[in-house]
Amino acid sequence: KADDIIEFMSDAMKRMGPFIVLVLVISQFTRMFQFAHLDQLIAIRGADGLRSLGFEDAPIPFFVAFIAIIALANLFLGSASAKWAIFAPIFVPMFITLGFHPAFTQLLYRLGDSITNCISPLYPYFPLLLGWIAAMDKKKAKVGTVLSYLVPYAGFLLVGWIVMLVIWYLLGLPVGPDSPIQLAG
Repeated sequence: KADDIIEFMSDAMKRMGPFIVLVLVISQFTRMFQFAHLDQLIAIRGADGLRSLGFEDAPIPFFVAFIAIIALANLFLGSASAKWAIFAPIFVPMFITLGFHPAFTQLLYRLGDSITNCISPLYPYFPLLLGWIAAMDKKKAKVGTVLSYLVPYAGFLLVGWIVMLVIWYLLGLPVGPDSPIQLAG
């Protein structure tokens, strides 16, 4: 019936209320963050802090630290785009100030983001993985068991990505078309 359609649409919109309120709060926070220029302040102060810690003499440990921060954040924030929206306004200008191309900053972000996907319970495909394992062996389809199997893979992935990054960086290979590691100048 036509009345059912209106009722279903009304119910759907009632359930959207909490989401709309959440988006309102997030948008207000984002706007105030931009209005106060906190992202710029953190980026400039962060770049100065990294310089004082010796970033320019030995940047590789700082790259590894950035990757580790993103990998850790990935355990608590499931959405890659949400993490990028949080980290990019701070770290892209910070790395630009230090002479690194934005594409290289995104490369570091992507490395960190990919490492802990398999061990994050917030990863969208984690329930699917549990279902596949349950189809083969119900005893092993427990969150803790699956995570214990996947943690070594995450460790190998971390080591492998870092080794490849160091080699790539030391060879000075570009990140992509017209995207060198360091900015000219």
